[in-house]
Amino acid sequence: MVQLTLPKNSRIRVGKTWPRPEGATNLRRFNIYRWDPETGENPRLDTYWIDLDKCGPMVLDALIKIKNEIDPTLTFRRSCREGICGSCTMNIDGGNHLACIYGINEVKGDVNIYPLPHMPVVKDLIPDLTHFYAQHAAVHPYLITETPAPGKEWRQSIEDRKKLDGLYECILCAACSTSCPSYWWNADRFMGPAALLHAYRWITDSRDEATGERLDELEDPFKVYRCHTIMNCTNTCPKGLNPAKAIAEIKHLMVDRLV
Repeated sequence: MVQLTLPKNSRIRVGKTWPRPEGATNLRRFNIYRWDPETGENPRLDTYWIDLDKCGPMVLDALIKIKNEIDPTLTFRRSCREGICGSCTMNIDGGNHLACIYGINEVKGDVNIYPLPHMPVVKDLIPDLTHFYAQHAAVHPYLITETPAPGKEWRQSIEDRKKLDGLYECILCAACSTSCPSYWWNADRFMGPAALLHAYRWITDSRDEATGERLDELEDPFKVYRCHTIMNCTNTCPKGLNPAKAIAEIKHLMVDRLV
């Protein structure tokens, strides 16, 4: 179920249906969320028809085709087109995905596209990620050390380096946090899967010397423990990471400190 943070007292209305391409036989209908704060109007769903024989295979290909050839007012984020930058995360067919690596053929029937759930919308498919990035910054995503810096680099054993696999690959696309019901209702206090994954990445780093301080900052009824292991975050991660496991490891470390 798609849940969005909409302007107060607003409802999604039926928008414009653009004409079908003439002579096309391999068509797919795209229903896309539209909202422009400057108009003062309620959000709407606009419908576009795409000739798949003249379009790339990914959802982002269709969005770019719509913007370039049909409706230049459509607004969305995109950059690398390789699943690396995380810019084009949106809700496609009821799930959070990177549009650049999510195939149109993975959707059966109409392709329904919305911005990320439960985030303020800047315009159309662009969510406001200010708070999300602030939470990432709050976990101090960098090495904290007291030992004087070595002449060349901080070295790690091969075993310690392997502990970071499955953590450092996060691209901050926000797919996990915006799929989490606990984050929907408590985003002001619950750090969310993405921020906590990054927190654990630095907690478990053998070169970091602030593990105790990091755990102290997370010791709160909401920051970590509001996670109920629903697993939406892990199921939706486009990079195949496991934020739920990282959060569980943080909880274990907190309990171990009390023993």
